[in-house]
Amino acid sequence: MLTIFQRHIIQKTSRSSFPYSTMSSSTAKTSASSIETSFKPAPKLVASDLNPHALNAKYAVRGKIPTKAEQLRQELASKSHSLPFNKIINANIGNPQQLDQKPLTFYREILAILQYPELLKKDAASEIFPADIIDHSKTLLSHIGSLGAYSHSQGVAHVRKSVAEFISKRDGYEASADDIFLTAGASTAVSYLLGLLSLGPKTGFLIPIPQYPLYTATLALNNSTALPYYLNESDNWSVDSDELVKVIENAKAKGVSPRCLVLINPGNPTGAILKKEAIADLLTVAAKYGLVVIADEVYQENVYKGEFVSVKKVLKELQSLDKQGIYSNVQLASLHSTSKGISGECGQRGGYMELVNFDDSVRAQVMKLASISLCPPVSGQALVELMVNPPKKGDPSYELYIKERTFIFNSLKERSRLLYAAFNEMEGVSCQEPEGAMYCFPNIELSQKVYEAAEKVGMEPDEFYCSELLDNTGICAVPGSGFGQVDGTWHVRTTFLAPGTEWIGAWRDFHAKFVAKYNK
Repeated sequence: MLTIFQRHIIQKTSRSSFPYSTMSSSTAKTSASSIETSFKPAPKLVASDLNPHALNAKYAVRGKIPTKAEQLRQELASKSHSLPFNKIINANIGNPQQLDQKPLTFYREILAILQYPELLKKDAASEIFPADIIDHSKTLLSHIGSLGAYSHSQGVAHVRKSVAEFISKRDGYEASADDIFLTAGASTAVSYLLGLLSLGPKTGFLIPIPQYPLYTATLALNNSTALPYYLNESDNWSVDSDELVKVIENAKAKGVSPRCLVLINPGNPTGAILKKEAIADLLTVAAKYGLVVIADEVYQENVYKGEFVSVKKVLKELQSLDKQGIYSNVQLASLHSTSKGISGECGQRGGYMELVNFDDSVRAQVMKLASISLCPPVSGQALVELMVNPPKKGDPSYELYIKERTFIFNSLKERSRLLYAAFNEMEGVSCQEPEGAMYCFPNIELSQKVYEAAEKVGMEPDEFYCSELLDNTGICAVPGSGFGQVDGTWHVRTTFLAPGTEWIGAWRDFHAKFVAKYNK
């Protein structure tokens, strides 16, 4: 027997007028003829029908080369594949646990209890979990409740208090939990800030080049203008504040109003660490021109050479010595994340943003955006608390925690050294030593033959190099053109997260063959 809906469809498509079982004949006829059915279906949307600002946004770390890598990964799953390698090395993105970095036991034991508090009622709980794990879990549960429930949109108050204590200890200057916003990784904080500050194409944002493409992609979505300031590669990617002033003045002459300065420290993709004096110079520029400063400091734990000094600390020191009030109106947003550092918990989406010296009316708008998103993942918020409040010496979990952290750190440091050395041994390649973060950004000389081969397949020369690298070795790296580079230079960004050294040797061998084919 046909349902009323099935009869309705038959009537509409056949233009017959037999009545519904529950309607009178006249009612059915009226319903069947109320909408014309002898038409062609409307076309589906295509890309040209979409928001043009979304179409203009580009994100290199998940662009064409990584997409191709995933296709090759599927091909590798076939036993009959004919590829010259047996696995894909994802060196395109800082995703530690995808590349076998083990999660910290301290994090995962507490998360296990938070996800399933009934574990605490089991008799074997005290045998499975150290006492400090149980105590820490109970404390978090008392403040968070269920991980499955929404938290306050600004984040759990207890976690924000822990973050403020961490910042106070790190910098030697008091921080307030009221200034802390917990976020879904640092990316959400960037989205909030750039979205609020953007007023269209006449709004300028000073972005370091090379940069992490999240910034230019977000500016494209907001139809605002990126004002690139180039880092000095020959001086280990240093920043020249005088050059920054030139960029600002040139923008103003063209009718673009600079409103924000982005600092990435340690650098992504450069691995360089900003010196304290350089940060002070940049803050002076920000004070003079009224620039909001965004300090992207998600790699602050990944420091292999030199010292990380937060922008917040430098600003507070400048303000403490400032008799004229020059720095009193500098607005600073500092970002951190559980995705990087030693944590490597990218998929958990934990992060925080500290707002320093922002007007209450602006903070209210940030709060509104946070409220629209309801709240960041509560498990990610818990991880933020664990990142800033780890086991203390004497706690049962301390020794294992330190052992695991030390192993991860030393492994990253060693691979950074090996990859840096390998690049500088390759013909036509030079690489600045990574002082921090998880990346190398080598400069690669490419010949006219490479230009011609790339043009034939519709690629930039560095993209062609990365494509050939992937096809021959399974190593997925990202062309420097996706991060920005001085015209006429070509780079590749790669992580040094992948374990072992075999893949580094494979890259060295590939490069020698590539040079023999195209550069000679």
